[in-house]
Amino acid sequence: MVDLILEAYSHARKAQCVIFTSFYELESNAMDALRRDLPYPAFSAGPCIPYMALQADEHHAGDEEEEPYMAWLDAQPVGSVLYVSLGSFLSVSRPQLDEIAAGLADSKVTFLWVHRGDSGARDILRGGGGRVVPGTDQLKVLCHPSVGGFFTHSGMNSTLEAVHAGVPMLTLPIAFDQPIVARLVADEWRIGYGLRENGDGGGCGGVVGREEIAAAVRRLMVKDSDAAAAEEAKEMRRRASLLREASRAAVQEGGSSYRDVTSLINYISEFKN
Repeated sequence: MVDLILEAYSHARKAQCVIFTSFYELESNAMDALRRDLPYPAFSAGPCIPYMALQADEHHAGDEEEEPYMAWLDAQPVGSVLYVSLGSFLSVSRPQLDEIAAGLADSKVTFLWVHRGDSGARDILRGGGGRVVPGTDQLKVLCHPSVGGFFTHSGMNSTLEAVHAGVPMLTLPIAFDQPIVARLVADEWRIGYGLRENGDGGGCGGVVGREEIAAAVRRLMVKDSDAAAAEEAKEMRRRASLLREASRAAVQEGGSSYRDVTSLINYISEFKN
């Protein structure tokens, strides 16, 4: 996999332009640097997420039978549910999975966990305050008013969906670009907290313990009684809301991504001629 990634970088050096799935307001420093240093144009065309499908679902609401987990979300208080999904390609180790399950149970926070395996995590969570499902329409879930946080592996697609939904994140990166994205979430955008930086073992190798997971979940979901932590969480949610609006404005007529896609079309047309 590393060899394939390095090969992709070598091909990028020979490109005639480069297109990013993010949007300018989210990564303006990176886009400005690339546009300054690259010998060819760089376009931001995002957020490249299925928001058009989401709008179609809203338009046809009631036409199809709703998934049971959506009905369950409808019954939860606003902002009370932690959505947990750690990716569909890579996965955490069994010991880490068990620590996550125990940490969620100890946090006493209501959660919706996408878990495709058959490990003992389901047994640990049985009878608790959460629900475990094999899959969801992730963007639709993130945009549901009862969802107040996202426990994620920090894949860029999932991160862009959370930004679009305005939902703060708790990150547990696994590999590749995920540690970088997790650091952006926590340190640059300040719309979430990271587990790896202070977890047992650090980096992406050690297992983060249940106590730290439970404390971080409570902190994210504003279940911490500490006044300073509550004020920090309030500011984090304010920033997430601002990025949500920027994400949606980027794709509207005149927005940054709208302009870049228009420029890309013009560039390709000129290049072909």
